[in-house]
Amino acid sequence: MRSIDYQELNKTFTVESLPPGKNVVGCRWIYSLKYNSDGAIERHKARLVAQGFTQQKGVDFTDTFSPVAKMASVKMLFGLADKHGWSLTQMDIDYAF
Repeated sequence: MRSIDYQELNKTFTVESLPPGKNVVGCRWIYSLKYNSDGAIERHKARLVAQGFTQQKGVDFTDTFSPVAKMASVKMLFGLADKHGWSLTQMDIDYAF
């Protein structure tokens, strides 16, 4: 069974038709290895990259966004939430486009 089928069964998302006049932006997985200083494999890395050459500014996108956070920023956010009494919610996302 494809992973998209699991996502539909879990009602995580639904597959929709492409709106008229819109382009499909392809993507591909990039795999790499991270090594320790002694040459041993530290971890396997993977990232999903949009094939931006198929996009048109103002049609497919208006700005760029890279969802990356440094631990110092996350710790600062936790500190602010504690100081101001904000509630925090954690969420895992498998598919983000």
